[in-house]
Amino acid sequence: MKNNKKEDNIAKFVSNAIKKLKIKVSPKTENLLIQIFKFGIVGVIATLIDFAFLYIFKEFCKFIAGRAFTMFIEFFGCMILFKTPIPAIISKLPVILSNTLSFCISVVYNYWASVKWVFDVNEEKDPRKNFIIFIIFSVLGLLLNDLIMHISIDKFNIYYMLSKIIATAIVMIFNFVTRKLFLE
Repeated sequence: MKNNKKEDNIAKFVSNAIKKLKIKVSPKTENLLIQIFKFGIVGVIATLIDFAFLYIFKEFCKFIAGRAFTMFIEFFGCMILFKTPIPAIISKLPVILSNTLSFCISVVYNYWASVKWVFDVNEEKDPRKNFIIFIIFSVLGLLLNDLIMHISIDKFNIYYMLSKIIATAIVMIFNFVTRKLFLE
């Protein structure tokens, strides 16, 4: 684990919590719990960034996104390919587009925080390779996030912010496991 004062406070907090709960764990498990706790902190901040930008893009930019998509459809004549009226396509696009944009913004923060604070990044690995692996798994997480949102909104008629909570919970587990396996 990287060593600094803030991290020592988090390690002490987690260690004290383990002792107060009277749970016996090995030092390796305790370090993993500290790492998961830090991942949770980074995740909460990334989620707040993600949700804030999703809301901003969805509620304040939907006209711009909808109009741009309409122009694309009209220009390329894609309505025939989609076999659905243009308004139906436009009403769905801004949520997924907004979700994708907000997710990308939060990934930039998440990469920085994960490498600097959460994971013991293997210094022997090429940093560019680590970044590429991080981005690949982030894109897979984004696709999973978008798929969950699409299904929950279109198939189950769940409000888009509640859909985002469901998607975030599932993708969070995916993100921790993949980053733990490939960054360290």
